[in-house]
Amino acid sequence: MSQLLENYIITRQLTESYCHPLTTEDFIPQVEVFASPPLWHLAHTTWFFEEMILKPFVSNYCEFNPLFGFLFNSYYESKGARQPRHRRGAITRPGVEEVYQYRMAVDIAIKKILTSQNKVSNHVKNLITLGINHEQQHQELLLTDLKLALSYNPLLPTYNANWCPQTPQEKQLTGWQNIDEGVFLIGYEGDGFYFDNELNRHKTYIQNTQIRRNLVSNIEYLEFMSDGGYNNPHLWHSDGWDWVQQNRANSPMYWQRSDDTWQEYTLKGLQPIEKNSPVSHINYYEASAFTSWCGYRLPTEFEWEVASTQLNWGQRWEWTQSAYLPYPGFNISDGAVGEYNGKFMINQMVLRGASIFTSPNHSRHTYRNFFHPQTQWQMTGIRLAR
Repeated sequence: MSQLLENYIITRQLTESYCHPLTTEDFIPQVEVFASPPLWHLAHTTWFFEEMILKPFVSNYCEFNPLFGFLFNSYYESKGARQPRHRRGAITRPGVEEVYQYRMAVDIAIKKILTSQNKVSNHVKNLITLGINHEQQHQELLLTDLKLALSYNPLLPTYNANWCPQTPQEKQLTGWQNIDEGVFLIGYEGDGFYFDNELNRHKTYIQNTQIRRNLVSNIEYLEFMSDGGYNNPHLWHSDGWDWVQQNRANSPMYWQRSDDTWQEYTLKGLQPIEKNSPVSHINYYEASAFTSWCGYRLPTEFEWEVASTQLNWGQRWEWTQSAYLPYPGFNISDGAVGEYNGKFMINQMVLRGASIFTSPNHSRHTYRNFFHPQTQWQMTGIRLAR
């Protein structure tokens, strides 16, 4: 079995394993516009392989269902009309069983390509690799979207009492990492997979900087809260303070106070706050306000990349103070795959690292995640710089 075929099978199986604890009803709800139901994730990742690989490169390929393109396209304008994003939760037909049949049919076709005696072009192999990484992104989204949906249930149900996400090997690091002033090369270099937004590798000047080796913990964030951090407008950006007021924010997402004790909703249900764990589900506004409160700042994405080999990272996606913009010489690819990253390079902030929800083998020190500054539902945290 080729490595590419093995990676494909493992990825597809992992997505479905995340759905094993679900009831049929769990596959449908969409509680916010920005979140998608598990049913949609299962189908969309399958549509990606069918649309980008099977239809253009397999002669006489017969679509599983020609209507699925409308239902399960996400944002690819070049692929035609699609179901409005806020109505993904209205898709109750096809049902769960049919979506699994769809996955199986596409899996058979992809495996046939990869086991064929005919030579598979590098272009098709690269597209399959992109599809694998695309599905890995959706695996994390599936979990965070599911957690959000379950949290809207007043009973705060348990997704899986034995849930234990794969965590990276932690380095026992404390203190601060120095970066001496200089010019550094930033961006991807190598022979492995990368997203186009990690190119082109380029020189960046960085001043003398220190970055804390470990992330801000829950107990540190509790001190910020106890000191009135959510009530002090001087700590917040103007947009951030508007967000605080509009949402009556007073704690990280999923935190609840009961009998003077803070608890956090997790995929294992409501749990006591683990004081020494990295704080999570923090948006950019909160991260920035916290750094103002303690007299530090967020690192730039370039500082983070340079220091990353000496940092304890992989527990939370880490906000940086860098806007999501193209690197020098960045080019958008032709065709639908060109819509993957480039068109989102506005009004968003870069996050670096990975989280405990990130799929195995889907992180690297040049990876550029990006979200709007009000985003909380991802596993996001805070690292300090000075």
